[in-house]
Amino acid sequence: MTSIFEQALGDDFARLHPMLQRRFGVGLDAGEACIGRGVMTSIRRGPWWTVPFLQIGRLRNILVPVVGEDVPFTIECYPYRDPFGRETVTFVREYAVGRTPSRFDATMVLDAGRIVDYLGTHQHLAVDLDLRVDDEGGLELRSHAQRFHEGPVSFAFPMVASGRALLRERWDAEAERFEIDLEVRNDRFGFLFGYRGSFTCEWVPASDAPARLKPARHEVRT
Repeated sequence: MTSIFEQALGDDFARLHPMLQRRFGVGLDAGEACIGRGVMTSIRRGPWWTVPFLQIGRLRNILVPVVGEDVPFTIECYPYRDPFGRETVTFVREYAVGRTPSRFDATMVLDAGRIVDYLGTHQHLAVDLDLRVDDEGGLELRSHAQRFHEGPVSFAFPMVASGRALLRERWDAEAERFEIDLEVRNDRFGFLFGYRGSFTCEWVPASDAPARLKPARHEVRT
């Protein structure tokens, strides 16, 4: 069985740079996890009125309300099988900025050929991702429709109250490191949040994710 990202990209997976193929080849079949460590050269946010929005997201590790430059960070990508039998990959980021490190939790599954990104500690938000390989072998991830799930409550989350993310990741052969760039924008109000940085990776054997990286609650609805 190939990784969930290879299945979502199909033949285009082979167009990724070999280092990105290994990074996004993380899965139960590969039997390894990818741990990245690096520096965000900048973490930025939109105007002052975006702060309450970001602070609310911080409560469940969905958004990062802080800003800074040259911020050390880690990103841990571990495969595991969730309680519903789905292969899942963690994308847990932690930023060493301010008095208390900020954390952004995401777990990804494959559903009907597309990647669904669950955000936060309780998988409250399920976000559809569109994956594309660029001309240089980098990967672009764009977020689209979002759905909120909590107990009996489930609805399409209005995009007027949320943001669309564009994440670009590439391999810098000269520096021998990954580069990452994220922007989150609201359809009406524009830029909300973003970061830019670089990191190196190590791969370790893994057939499960540590409990500290798994969500407190798993959601079966996509």
